[in-house]
Amino acid sequence: MENESIIKNYDLIDDNIMDNTIRPETIEEYIGQTDVKENIKIFVEAAKMRNEPLDHVLLYGPPGLGKTTLAFIIAHELGTKIKTASGPSIEKSGDLAAILSTLEPGDVLFIDEIHRMPRYIEEILYPAMEDFSLDIIIGSEGNSRNIKIDLPPFTLVGATTRAGDLSSPLRDRFGIVSKLQYYTIEELSTIIKRTSRVLEMPISDEAALELAKRSRGTPRIANRLFKRVRDFAMVKKLAEIDLKTTDEALNRLKIDKMGLDSTDHELLLAIINKFNGGPVGIEALSSSIGEEVTTIEDVYEPFLLQAGLLKRTSRGRVVTDKAYEILGLSKNNKG
Repeated sequence: MENESIIKNYDLIDDNIMDNTIRPETIEEYIGQTDVKENIKIFVEAAKMRNEPLDHVLLYGPPGLGKTTLAFIIAHELGTKIKTASGPSIEKSGDLAAILSTLEPGDVLFIDEIHRMPRYIEEILYPAMEDFSLDIIIGSEGNSRNIKIDLPPFTLVGATTRAGDLSSPLRDRFGIVSKLQYYTIEELSTIIKRTSRVLEMPISDEAALELAKRSRGTPRIANRLFKRVRDFAMVKKLAEIDLKTTDEALNRLKIDKMGLDSTDHELLLAIINKFNGGPVGIEALSSSIGEEVTTIEDVYEPFLLQAGLLKRTSRGRVVTDKAYEILGLSKNNKG
């Protein structure tokens, strides 16, 4: 049972926002991330031609962009099985040994949040990645012994929202490193239409486009918002999600035209009203709005930076002129 909590199946590792029916299974079905997708397709094909395992893959970028989906697609394209785990769940060398001992030749091991894996676990992982062997010490102090376990060739796919938090030795052991970018409005609209077909709830082109514009460049958010808009449409007994219903639903969910939610507004307004527009340190900002530092850095900041509403300086976070404009404020008349 303990091993089962470490090695998760497809359903358990997945965010409840996106279920199996929505997730694409093949590289052809995967929308967006064109460069990453095409490169991986070539690397997979070459590995299969050589009858070798694919080099270890590191996928990084903001949450919700499809790292987990891509890991499952890699396994599908290789024609192998996938085992999954998360970095925080691997606390002891025995945890890692339990995971690695279940692998079969050619399998894919997907570790989500790999940056949160303890450093001493990283060091045990190095020979597993390089030489497909595992050296661990078992037993208590004074009665310990070193054992070596030979492993089958496998591919490690690591996913992280914080590539900078990975140690250099671990990062350097990935042969394929790919950054996932925010999606365009057109790509998100295509994803939303695909989701509507899979879930058998039609959506008009105008509604799909509006939903895409307010999804923060993120497929996970687009699919989550689609499901909520679908709820409104079903209660209204609509045969198709229209623009009016989409706008009404998103407004009631407090998602503005840029995709900013109430927490985004609270964060920006806190910097403006409490810290005179910045700069402000992340700890002070975290305390002022009651959100954890990691949540601000991983969930909110990336899009606010990408959208040009926030700047990070050596002295802290600063709200931009564009943010004042979006919020309908002037620097001399704060809200």
